[in-house]
Amino acid sequence: MMKRRTTLVLSLGLACQFSAMAAGKQPPDRQVGDKLPAASAPARNGGFATLEWDALMPTGWDPMKDMPMSRLSRLNDGDPRAQSALDELKRAWEKSPIRPDLDGKPIRIAGFVVPLGGTAQSLTEFLLVPYFGACIHVPPPPSNQIIHIKSSKPLSGVRSMDSIWVSGTLHTAITDTAMGTSGYRLDLVSSAPYVEPGASRGWKLR
Repeated sequence: MMKRRTTLVLSLGLACQFSAMAAGKQPPDRQVGDKLPAASAPARNGGFATLEWDALMPTGWDPMKDMPMSRLSRLNDGDPRAQSALDELKRAWEKSPIRPDLDGKPIRIAGFVVPLGGTAQSLTEFLLVPYFGACIHVPPPPSNQIIHIKSSKPLSGVRSMDSIWVSGTLHTAITDTAMGTSGYRLDLVSSAPYVEPGASRGWKLR
């Protein structure tokens, strides 16, 4: 698991390096690529199994299998082959394998919000991603690291890149969106702000 986590972080670093998109102004406590601390919640919370993002990847899967790091490390930002390599990597990640055994499982997971539908005051559809800036300031992560979520009850006060907990039934379903391809869908049951240790609770979802 540590190897996969490390490989994915390195992959993100390369994606950030090759991305032509500007990061823009970020909150002082968040940097592009930041992940949330490991969950301190009970393994099961209200009947939902708390998962880390690595659990969504099949054992032994290597996100860099078709794009050796030795090849990427030789390319400079200004090299036209860099963008070509990034495009190739994105195409491979859109077809990332999922875990069929997770289909229909009640889960709870924390991540960052990428809005898809609704308004600034009322969110109805979004992607959940594992690191800050994904799909917005840097290219999307592998599809098995993106969860597509629709809510029958609009969520208020949720902004782009807010960190939240979501609970619901997970499904293996590929969804192509303007912000990235997701390998999973979650039937949302409940949601709540993610509060890091020592922080005060802010907005409320439902």
